[in-house]
Amino acid sequence: MPVNFTVVPVEDGARSGQDYDDNILREEDEDGLTLSSRTSGDGIPKENSPFINNRESDKGNLYDGKNMALFEEEMDSNPMVSSLLNKLANYTNLTQGVIEHEEAENEDGVKKKTVQSPRMGTFIGVYLPCMQNILGVILFLRLTWIVGTAGIMESFAIVFMCCTCTMLTAISMSAIATNGVVPAGGSYYMISRSLGPEFGGAVGLCFYLGTTFAGSMYILGTIEILLTYIVPSAAIFKGEGKENETAAMLNNMRVYGTCCIVLMALVVFVGVKYVNKLALVFLACVVLSILAIYAGVIKTAFDPPDFPICLLGNRTLAGHNFDKCLKTEIVDNVTITTKLWSLFCDSNSLNATCNEYFKLNNVTEIQGIPGLASGVIKDNLWSEYGPQGMLVEKKDQPSIPATETSYPSTLPYVSNDIATFFTLLVGIYFPSVTGIMAGSNRSGDLRDAQKSIPVGTIMAIATTSFIYISCVVLFGACIEGVVLRDKFGDSVKGNLVIGTLSWPSPWVIVIGSFFSTCGAGLQSLTGAPRLLQAIARDGIVPFLHVFGHGKANGEPTWALLLTAGICEIGILIASLDSVAPILSMFFLMCYLFVNLACAVQTLLRTPNWRPRFKFYHWALSFIGMSLCLALMFISSWYYALVAMMIAGCIYKYIEYRGAEKEWGDGIRGLSLNAARYALIRLEEAPPHTKNWRPQLLVLMNLDSEQSVKHARLLSLTTQMKAGKGLTIIGSVLEGAYLVKKQEAKRSEQNIKAAMATEKTKGFCHVVVSSNLRDGFSHLIQSAGLGGMKHNSVLMAWPSLWKQAEDPVSWRNFIEVVRETTAAHQALLVAKNIDAFPKNQERFSGGTIDVWWIVHDGGLLMLLPFLLRQHKVWRKCKMRIFTVAQMDDNSIQMKKDLQMFLYHLRLDAEVEVVEMHDSDISAFTYEKTLVMEQRSQMLKQMQLSRNEREREIQSITDESRSSIRRKNHSSWQPDGQEEHVVQLDDKQEDEAQLIHDRNTASHSALVAKANAAPDRVHMTWTKEKLISEKTRNREANVGVRDLFNMKPNQSNVRRMHTAVKLNEVVVNKSQEAHLVLLNMPGPPKNREGDENYMEFLEVLMEGLNRVLLVRGGGREVITIYS
Repeated sequence: MPVNFTVVPVEDGARSGQDYDDNILREEDEDGLTLSSRTSGDGIPKENSPFINNRESDKGNLYDGKNMALFEEEMDSNPMVSSLLNKLANYTNLTQGVIEHEEAENEDGVKKKTVQSPRMGTFIGVYLPCMQNILGVILFLRLTWIVGTAGIMESFAIVFMCCTCTMLTAISMSAIATNGVVPAGGSYYMISRSLGPEFGGAVGLCFYLGTTFAGSMYILGTIEILLTYIVPSAAIFKGEGKENETAAMLNNMRVYGTCCIVLMALVVFVGVKYVNKLALVFLACVVLSILAIYAGVIKTAFDPPDFPICLLGNRTLAGHNFDKCLKTEIVDNVTITTKLWSLFCDSNSLNATCNEYFKLNNVTEIQGIPGLASGVIKDNLWSEYGPQGMLVEKKDQPSIPATETSYPSTLPYVSNDIATFFTLLVGIYFPSVTGIMAGSNRSGDLRDAQKSIPVGTIMAIATTSFIYISCVVLFGACIEGVVLRDKFGDSVKGNLVIGTLSWPSPWVIVIGSFFSTCGAGLQSLTGAPRLLQAIARDGIVPFLHVFGHGKANGEPTWALLLTAGICEIGILIASLDSVAPILSMFFLMCYLFVNLACAVQTLLRTPNWRPRFKFYHWALSFIGMSLCLALMFISSWYYALVAMMIAGCIYKYIEYRGAEKEWGDGIRGLSLNAARYALIRLEEAPPHTKNWRPQLLVLMNLDSEQSVKHARLLSLTTQMKAGKGLTIIGSVLEGAYLVKKQEAKRSEQNIKAAMATEKTKGFCHVVVSSNLRDGFSHLIQSAGLGGMKHNSVLMAWPSLWKQAEDPVSWRNFIEVVRETTAAHQALLVAKNIDAFPKNQERFSGGTIDVWWIVHDGGLLMLLPFLLRQHKVWRKCKMRIFTVAQMDDNSIQMKKDLQMFLYHLRLDAEVEVVEMHDSDISAFTYEKTLVMEQRSQMLKQMQLSRNEREREIQSITDESRSSIRRKNHSSWQPDGQEEHVVQLDDKQEDEAQLIHDRNTASHSALVAKANAAPDRVHMTWTKEKLISEKTRNREANVGVRDLFNMKPNQSNVRRMHTAVKLNEVVVNKSQEAHLVLLNMPGPPKNREGDENYMEFLEVLMEGLNRVLLVRGGGREVITIYS
């Protein structure tokens, strides 16, 4: 969508616009607005952003222009547009190589060198590096063998599949690379920022391993070219026969490969600049070699090269140890045997004993390169797979089979060194199309990365795909099939097969391929350590932190050592055909996740997903991802499983230990979409009883320093939940949010820290409210989202409710009970919560006792079962007690309860406790009386602060009226309506009153109540004085009635139940580790709230750990499956 911008100049009366711009530029220069790599305290570089909240670079900017005064308060956090555009214009990536790793400014104050602007375009920066990395060792050493073994048709299928895979991956990569600025780091940066640190780290390390094993493959290719085609005599180990020769060759590869890797590591250590300077030389070798191949193909059309092949019957012979393809020859009219005769016979005599097949068949010489016009393409269309040791034969050649099917390994036959099949060839070929990330890895060096990466990469893949497909067809059309299947060129006297086709000389290909593979190995040893260093510096894998360090100029020394060590593992394998599938797995894993990243971002339609490259679609990315996965299992299913297991282990490790980054990745967006979908589905209907589990809202109290008061409440939550279901830890701060917002954040951090310590998985929600009661009410009503809301509330018993001067604490508790009941939520109240076990404790025995008085949904049965799933309670037995009345059949109740538990699949002991009707004891009566007296006194004391002060003054004056009579005269004779008196010793009177209330006996209080005041010292009007006397008289009558009252019979009955039930529970369960009790509901009349608290206190008296349980009004446990 095109967007037009219009820049409007604003005149300032104080100074001209030019002066203002100069000042701004000067200030920005002073602040050093050149973006540099900043490091946090742990040495991990942070991404620099020129956008909002970049405080460090804006400190010196002064916004004192009169025209912008309306926005001056926002200037501290939001930059001016002119400043923002200036910083965007100057924004640049760090270049690769040495400059890439230079620090902004180290502790010694050494200033960073100025970063030069990147200048490479599409051709030099992307196209040629991709070409160099894609075309390499497989093209020169294995493509002819793949064409001969698989045939043109299947080879075309292999090449087409692999090239399609890389093309689709390149399209996805182009979309990601053009969706914003891509700093140096290439593929790892793209995947990690698109799929998150877990996937980024896992795939980044897989890509690192792939690049490292690619180095091993290139080095093995270099040594194979050296020892097989350039200097065969340099071999240290030599063997007789095919088997011994193969083993000797592997040992030679190990020795020379180790020396080569040490040498290359030293070159990289000394300086990357030398490798970069040689890169163009190596690329020139690749280009010249390919041109030589095409020139040779054209030449074969009219003048095929002379490379004769010797066949015995239809079997191909290795031409190393004989010079003439003849059994005998006539010299001076005398028939003599040739060197070939001596290879198959026991002597040079014509009467010697020879191999049976040698006797029965004649030798034939054919041209190895018949040329384009020969029609050999028809013979090479179809595959020729076979087991290890199978002879390379020309099918249409006449042959007389011998009776002996076996043959000695010393005979000069050309045979398969490994078993061949389609999937093996796919794994061996795929590394030849890797290297498509070379351009994105150089994103820091490009003039316009968002344009160059898509164009250069796709053009490079298109070019190399054409080269590979054309080579498949041309090789099959020009070269004899037996020569194509001859992997090491034994039939053409040890020449490189692809070299026999080239013009002007085979040595062009041999030397070119040698330098090409050598250069590719150096590039791998250069790139892999930097990739590892980038992962280590991101800090997502803690144990890799050491590999983020290097030399003073930033060279990754430790990463280079590790890379060389892993490379050595590939060298010790020593077989290029065995190493190639390994790195295929890691590259395919990387490409798979690039496609996944693009598909996820496209399907989620994230607002930030706005790639400049428009020729992508989620379906293409999905096809590319599927193709990568298919190729992994086609190549080698066991290697694929191992690679996926390695990536999975790295993913879980990062998730468990290191991933503390938030990059706004696509997986987070996918999680949000999945969560939204699941929440909408959950909203459709309430959960079935079979799916019910306690989704807890834990009401947490904080102390004055916003620390958690009862951490064991979190332990109990963990033990009850075992990480399953929803857990919300809620707390309330009293006050105004604008004042308390920092305290709220601190409280949330403290609660989260406590949750981490207690291993409680869930969410934290701190509410700031004008009072605690409203805050808890808001939490109960609004915590959770949609169908993912809590259905149970867990809180601690207010153990100090009697000592609290302010009754708000226990009134809040009772209101929570009422509101949970109204909301149909279960309520769990833990008494003596600080005595509950920690998560690390283990009970070796004991019981969990359930006292099932009333059935309110079965939560009492379910909770012990859930607790026993945790290690703390696992060895505890479950006992269920129920109460039988006089007219109940205890024996039948026990049988019924046992059957009920059997159907519930719960293992528990059952006991029925009989409670007989008995007279109410004097103790119960007295306890009820004391409770009601206390309740009445609390009602009398519930006055406002001003009223309480007046109450104090009135009672004090009454109690000390006789003393006052002596010290004061009569009323002041001023004749006015307002009588003014002096208040003497008010503070002493208040203190004395508190003492009197606490220590005076019943008679003393009555005497106080009867004492009539004859003088009141207050500053009141006459009407107010009369109303105050009336009120005081009523209060005094209330105090006198307090000690003459009789207890309410309903309260007596409730107290009787609490006392008797407590006696039974204490008798049976005093030694239990945990007692679960039905929690009676609060009274409907709010006047009895204090009595309700007393009933609960009596009910739990004498028990150590108690969990009061009140159901939510629905069944939570079922006997059905």
